[in-house]
Parts: sequence; C-alpha cells; structure tokens
Amino acid sequence: MDGRSESTRARRTPRRTSTAAPLRRRLRGPAWLEGPMTSCHLVIGAAGLLLAIGLVMVFSASAIEAALDDQPAWRPGVDQLVFAVLGLVALGVAVRLPAGLVRRWSPVALVVVTVLLVAVLVPGIGVEYNGSRAWISLGFTDFQPSELSKLVVALWGAHVLALRGRHLTVRTLLVPLLPVFVLMSGLLMLEPDFGAVVSLLLVVAGLLWAGGLPGRLWGIGTASVATLVWLMVGTSEYRLERVTSFLHPFDDPTDTGFQAVRGFYALANGGLWGVGLGNSAMKWNLLPEAESDYIFAIIGEELGFLGCLVVVTLYAVLAYAGFRIARRTADRFVSLASVAITVWLVGQAAMNMGYVVGVLPVTGVTLPLVSAGGTSLVLTLFIVGILIRFARSEPAAIEYARSRDRGRPARWLLPVPELAVDPVRQRRPRPEPDPARPAPRRPVGAHPLRRPAEDRGTARRVPPPAARRPDRDRRGLADRPGRSR
Repeated sequence: MDGRSESTRARRTPRRTSTAAPLRRRLRGPAWLEGPMTSCHLVIGAAGLLLAIGLVMVFSASAIEAALDDQPAWRPGVDQLVFAVLGLVALGVAVRLPAGLVRRWSPVALVVVTVLLVAVLVPGIGVEYNGSRAWISLGFTDFQPSELSKLVVALWGAHVLALRGRHLTVRTLLVPLLPVFVLMSGLLMLEPDFGAVVSLLLVVAGLLWAGGLPGRLWGIGTASVATLVWLMVGTSEYRLERVTSFLHPFDDPTDTGFQAVRGFYALANGGLWGVGLGNSAMKWNLLPEAESDYIFAIIGEELGFLGCLVVVTLYAVLAYAGFRIARRTADRFVSLASVAITVWLVGQAAMNMGYVVGVLPVTGVTLPLVSAGGTSLVLTLFIVGILIRFARSEPAAIEYARSRDRGRPARWLLPVPELAVDPVRQRRPRPEPDPARPAPRRPVGAHPLRRPAEDRGTARRVPPPAARRPDRDRRGLADRPGRSR
C-alpha cells in the first residue's frame, strides 16, 4: 500500500525543469566566439582598427595647426606614422618574449624606472613642457618615463602576487604593491603629473582586484583615495580650477572652461553623421591639444556619434579580450597581468572620453592607440604585443596552433609558446650538487661567506686521469648533474 502510494505520488508530481541551461544557451554568443584563437584575433583586430583610426585622425587634427606654425601640414601625421612603425617593431618583440623572461627581469625594470623617475626631476636632464618636468630628451624625440612606469608596475606586481600563490592574505597582497605605488606616486607628483598617478592607480586596482582583495576593503580604499584626492585638489589652485571648470565650465568659458566648452561645441557640430573627414572647424587652432588630449572631440565632430560609437565598441572588445585571456589561461602571472593591463588601458580610455564629454574632470590622459604621442604609442603597442603573447599561451590556443601546418612567416611572427605555464628560471643558474660526491671541506682561514672556486664554477680544477673515478669517465657532458640535456 505504501509502496503504491509513493509510486503514484511520484508519477503525479510534476517534474521540475531547470531554466539555467536554456538561459545559459541564450546568453552564449556565436560559436566562433568560443574558438581557441578568439582572444588573439580580438586583440589584433580591435587594436589594429584603433591604431588605423588614430593615424587618420592625427593627420586630420594636426594639419591646420602645423600649417599655422609655418611647418609642413603633413609633418605631425608622418611623425605619428613613424612612431607607429617603431611601435609595431616593439609589438613584434613583445610577441616573442616568454612570460618567464618577463617575470625574471621585472624587478630589475622596476629599479630602472624608479631611477628614471628621479632623474627626470634633475634640471638639465628632465625637460619641462606646460609646467611639468616629465620628459627626457633623446635628441630625435622626448621620452616620458611615467608611461613606462605603468607597464613595469603591472608586470612586477603580477610577478610578485603570482609567486605568493592563490592563498594570499590581506597583508601579503597590500604590502608589496602599496609602498611601491606610494613611492612612484610621490615622484610623479613632483613633476607634477596627476594623470599618470591616476593611471598608475588603475594598474594597482586591477592587480588588487585580480588578486582577490576582500570587498570590505574596497570601500575603505575608495574612501581613502577620495579623501586624498580632495586634499590634493584643495591644496593646489591649479587642480582646484580644473575641478571647478569641470563642474561649471560655462561660468568662465574664456579661461578655465575654454577647452571643455570648445570640446562640447565640436561634439555638437558633429551630430549623428559628422561634418565629414577633414572638415572640422575646431581644429583651426580653436581647440587646444586637439590631436592629443581632445582627439575624441575631433572624432565626434568629423565622424559624428556613429564614429564615437565605433571607438567605444572597439575598446569594449579589447576589454572583453583581456578578461577572456585572464579567465582561460593556466598561468597565474598571465591572469594577473592581463587584468591589470586591461583595466589600465580601458580605464584610461574611459577617463579621456569621460572628460571630453564632460562627465569627469580633465586629467590630461591620452586616448590609447589614438592620440598623438610617440612614447605613449610605442609603449601601448608593446603592451598589445604582450597581450597577444598571453592570448597565444592559452592551453587551447597552443594545442590548436600545434595541430595545424603553419608557414615560416607565421611561425616567425606569431610563435607558439612551448608551455602554457612558463617557469621562472634564475638569471644565473647554479649547478646542482652531486649526491655521490662529498661536500668539499672549507680550508682553515677561508672566508665563511665565500665558496671555494670549484663550487662557484669560475675555476674548476680537473683531477688527473689516474684520480678520476670509473663512473665519471663513462658519463658525458650532458649526463653530469647541473647541465641541461
């Protein structure tokens, strides 16, 4: 009786259908979006289109101002094209850099960048433009160490957090990053370069987010940063004018709000379709820094709202590709570095477009891959090369590339990494001790911290043939301990 009632109840009870699987299928994109090489193709496509748009717009935005300064109208555009070629060379170098090599030299690069940030403050070494001593003259161009510092901090921070594993405490997560950030921010504020400090803050925030900083500390950190920014703005009349002009640009349209108001006019003239490529009115020396800080306003005027929408979409694609690499990689360092680099690039682009449209204060950061600037363009293309390298180190991408017949140009330009997780090797590997050989005795009177010459590998004493052991005579050089096979 009980058995029949239980079976009848089971038949009468309606079976519950799970809606998670259909919802997951509905939210899933096209099939090609799940391919093994999608991350690489998205990075190359989005960055390549942004670079092409940037070159065209720099030619258009800088021609009139160069002609008014008695220079060839094509000179700024050609200079940007030359830096783009140099950046593509840097991209090719970055694609061939193993992750282990990048990790091994990231601490040395951090020291070098710190020295450069100190050197740029020395009169005679640092070059001052617009009240900021942030460049070092190389003769043919000016080098900006603050741009390099963001990349180095991203790679070094990812290396340090990757060494400490996935089980990080709050102290080990904050201690290596925050002191370095405070030191570099202090050096950048001495230039002063407030925009570089904000970009460096994006890098550190990306590392902390990828490292798993607890949510409660984000509120404390946000409040602390907001308080610090308020103090910095209140103690500087120049920064206070920037904030007040951002809030009320039309109160003083001829002085503090001049650039913001002209940017609004450029966007308003563009409308939906734009006035046409090359037909901007604001680039006739009416909008300051039209080819660098406010190039997004020229895009809106000449290409309209649709042109701006294309640029925003390309940055969104780049963000998706960066986070996709971080999710699909097997290397902890690659995951952390990809998140930090993506947050930095996309966050800097959002800040630039935000202050052009009037929702953020003017910070002076450029639009990556689009704005004019030699150091920024070369380093940004180098970063894109690193992202391409990270994308090709996904396990599925390595397996797919090895299963296909690739020509020599493809193998040389886009090499396949040997391992999905590139190990970190010592810069000077020490030979492993032979367990069959007794440890040498330290002679009397020798320095306690100095090893004998045969252990240092600088002067190996070869014993005479009679003193050699038979087992050592039968070994080859490749079979000896401490040597690679």
